[in-house]
Amino acid sequence: MKVCMVGSSGGHLTHLYMLKPFWKNTDRFWVTFDKEDAQSLLKGERRYSCYFPTNRSLEALLINTVRAIRILRKEKPDVIISSGAAVAVPFFYIGKLFGAKLIYIEVFDRIDKPTITGKLVYPITDKFIVQWDEMHKVYPKAINLGSIF
Repeated sequence: MKVCMVGSSGGHLTHLYMLKPFWKNTDRFWVTFDKEDAQSLLKGERRYSCYFPTNRSLEALLINTVRAIRILRKEKPDVIISSGAAVAVPFFYIGKLFGAKLIYIEVFDRIDKPTITGKLVYPITDKFIVQWDEMHKVYPKAINLGSIF
């Protein structure tokens, strides 16, 4: 199984890295911002850079959509996992077209309100994971696996 781990640097990347017991024995690659924390945390990992800043940027969405097409066509992951933020959107939609399974983990600090990214990818995910019971009001089909922390 080949896994694509996609997310912004900072807390989103840290969140994904905490899933190491799951991904450590998989064929995997990462898509994140080319920033110091990502370079340090993912040293020795196969990594692709995405365009940033992404916050509400149509330019970033278009650039990252092109990058998603190129990267996903080359790597052909079976599963794409993300905890956000905006960079997940093009990778999820293009990944779905390419037949990948999609797993989204809503961030820990959202207890009763959705993130924009969560709202955008919820309709197409195969598994949508939340960390609080209150989030079932927002995402009725979500699975609560509790805190990753």
